[in-house]
Amino acid sequence: MFLQSLRHSTRRQTWIVCRARAYATKDATEASASKSNTATLPKSCCQADTVLEGLNYLKGQAPVLAKPDEEYPDWLWTITKPKVIPDDGPGGKLERYNRRLENKKRIKERNFMLTQ
Repeated sequence: MFLQSLRHSTRRQTWIVCRARAYATKDATEASASKSNTATLPKSCCQADTVLEGLNYLKGQAPVLAKPDEEYPDWLWTITKPKVIPDDGPGGKLERYNRRLENKKRIKERNFMLTQ
């Protein structure tokens, strides 16, 4: 069954191979720190002119192609990084942010308990 679904899925969509990170050793981290290979590594996992499936949702629309990494804005690559809120003392932004998170969590727990 698994092989059958794998065969059918390869017909419908294009498989994109991405680089995966592996666990680093001490020697590898020192070597990578000394070399500046970050400029040569691609930022995205798909190459330029790759057809992006599912993005053209309008009837008769041309297929959407991926652009080279240089054509995308720099802020796009920082979206997945966690938001950093500076701690500016009591009554500051960090304290309000944490209070709101606690309130949301408490409301969700209360709503869940009401459904039981």
